[in-house]
Amino acid sequence: MYTQSELRLIYDRTSGYCHLCQQKVYFNSYAKPSRRGPWEVEHSNARANGGTDRLNNLYAACIACNRNKNTVTTRTARAWHGRAKAPLSRKRRAEAKRENAFAAGVLGAAVGSMAGPVGALVGAGVGAYLGHKQNPDR
Repeated sequence: MYTQSELRLIYDRTSGYCHLCQQKVYFNSYAKPSRRGPWEVEHSNARANGGTDRLNNLYAACIACNRNKNTVTTRTARAWHGRAKAPLSRKRRAEAKRENAFAAGVLGAAVGSMAGPVGALVGAGVGAYLGHKQNPDR
């Protein structure tokens, strides 16, 4: 039904996470319920509600979420899991991590500067490290 390149685009759109519950899914487990991290292509706007098969309407979702969602809205299905947005794509995730690292590095430098120039450098390094490690999807 979907080509490998289409599946890859859909999968990468959320960095390999279910767009509803944000559980990790694995590319090689597509449509294989017995494997670890199984997933299916999910229509954000269900076909039964007028949704299309265009790529901008397709997301990776773990099989349980896809089947439980049925025809409810994506907003409702994400709310079941305490989520409001889909996970970021690989590109957007990398950009967000760089932004987090920069902002936390500046804050760390400001706090560390109270201990002098060495404190500012250490604070900047620790802040940048912690900012980069932060999950941008939360």
